Amino acid sequence: MSRSVNRSGRRQFIKTAAGGLVLAQAAPLALAQGKQQIVVSDPGGPYSAAYRRAFYDPFEKATGIRVVNVAREAQPVAQISAIVKARNYIWDVTTLTLSADIPYLEANNLLEPIGINPADYPQMIPDSVQPNWLGVDVYATVMAYRTDKFPGEGPKTWADFWNVEKFPGRRSLRRNPLDTLEQALMADGVPVHELYPLDVDRAFRSLEKIKPHISIWWTSGAQAMQIIQNGDVDMVSTWNARAQTAIENGAPVKIVWNEGLYSIEGWGIPRGTPRAEMAKQFVLFCADARRQASFTEDLPYGPTNTQAMQFIPPERAAVLPSAPENLRNMALPSPEWWAANRQAVTERFNNFLIS
Repeated sequence: MSRSVNRSGRRQFIKTAAGGLVLAQAAPLALAQGKQQIVVSDPGGPYSAAYRRAFYDPFEKATGIRVVNVAREAQPVAQISAIVKARNYIWDVTTLTLSADIPYLEANNLLEPIGINPADYPQMIPDSVQPNWLGVDVYATVMAYRTDKFPGEGPKTWADFWNVEKFPGRRSLRRNPLDTLEQALMADGVPVHELYPLDVDRAFRSLEKIKPHISIWWTSGAQAMQIIQNGDVDMVSTWNARAQTAIENGAPVKIVWNEGLYSIEGWGIPRGTPRAEMAKQFVLFCADARRQASFTEDLPYGPTNTQAMQFIPPERAAVLPSAPENLRNMALPSPEWWAANRQAVTERFNNFLIS
């Protein structure tokens, strides 16, 4: 279906309400045909189930547009590039991370403009609304430690993590410069909100100090969860959902939100898909506060719509990255800085590990 037909055949279907953006009325053309669909790619596993319940099924019910979800590879940038260049639109929407994916995709004109103005979304957290991307959930890289190893006062800062005399024990960091360089700088005294531009030389000098005390450089979220849950290490840099899963599995683990680094994950549309109008309807639907609150029941990622918090039980909200008390002392890694420096810094980091 062409964009012009789709655009002229639909009514305005979103309106602003106390709970955020809600669906006002479905596209009549979609309901009439009953066979329209979009293909949405997500990370698979628990994401697929959570998105299905919070977003996919409610959108289908509201519009009559079927959502077919497929699992994608860990890094979608190369796949989107291939899709757009070949004009082989196996996806219409995909999850993308602001810091890691959006700068490259924008610079190479690979995303379909969604046509939204961040100023029209005052209920959304900063940076979660872009002209061609909408963030729907927040995750964080945090410190987690074993409370059986530190039953009293455990580490509270990255300087504590680096302090092997005061907090002896086995440590683990991510085998990736993203987040790890920031942690090294905070350990060396740089405030969390004054990290950028990163002082790379200073970061590597800091990493040299802790390198002999790192037992494991982890490479996947599953590994990070297992090593802290099983007690293979006593403290770790990890993603908050992995630490929370270890806690829910009964491990004596505590999350330290202070000096965390949060990231925003959301939806982008490959430029040129013939189903762009339906894809945009779906993306906007996911800004709804109640839909985002529903997502947090399955996975401990925070909503980007701040009004969603009123629909989340307080005990659940307390373990979400975008809870105000957690977000206050965290920073968003600079997408612009990493887009300009990631390749060179990654090469240096890999050489650092083997030297």
